Amino acid sequence: MTRRQALRALAPQLLLVWAGCGAGQEKTPGADGAARPPAQKPRLIPDVPNPNRAPPRPETPARVLALGDSYTIGEAVGEEERWPAQLAAMLREDGWKVAPPEFVARTGWTTDELAEGIDRARPEGPYEFVTLLIGVNNQFRGRSETEYREQFRELLKRAAGCARDRDPKRVVALSIPDWGAMPFGQRYDRAKVAREIDRFNAIGKDEAEKAGARWVDVTPLSREAPKRPELAARDGLHPSGAQYAEWARLALPEARKALEGAAK
Repeated sequence: MTRRQALRALAPQLLLVWAGCGAGQEKTPGADGAARPPAQKPRLIPDVPNPNRAPPRPETPARVLALGDSYTIGEAVGEEERWPAQLAAMLREDGWKVAPPEFVARTGWTTDELAEGIDRARPEGPYEFVTLLIGVNNQFRGRSETEYREQFRELLKRAAGCARDRDPKRVVALSIPDWGAMPFGQRYDRAKVAREIDRFNAIGKDEAEKAGARWVDVTPLSREAPKRPELAARDGLHPSGAQYAEWARLALPEARKALEGAAK
């Protein structure tokens, strides 16, 4: 028999071997040649969920979306000093795989302008969590608190819509910092600015809680600027990278909860 004839004779057997790989269990012959059923696998004790055990961390880097104005885009600081970027870095130090945040933010934006920015950017979720910080320009321009409530409420819904499972607990909203406490604020009535910002923040917190979103209060920290000059950026108006680092530390516990499944 030639080699070609031998290969032709073996071909049907090889085909059966290839087709059977991963195709399911088959009966195997015993020592006496009779077909035997496959050996039964030992029964295992079921894995009962442990409520105190942290869920496994995903292998794919978590995506983060940051929505806002100059405080989110990091006016007057480097890209790595933006508070969402520093938050992502802190999460990585914790062992989480987190991609660089994606931003829909611009200096000077109000709530309605952020909504328009989202329309143009059309961010594609799902994101493991979404940050939202907006409203200082509403206050600065003298826009109404009623308008802010309505538009902030809608932005919370849109932020949740970008999050995984459309879960509002994956939205981390930050309070408006008090720009009147910065060197730039010396030319304004600081007490009046503080009162207005407090009212806007009361609205933001109320709407965030109603929506089921997470709330982080950075305003008290921003008011330490007169005694801590390192908290101001070089322009005298915006926070420094050092202040943003403290914001990120304040937001870190809520971001962890969002990454752990948003149920907490």
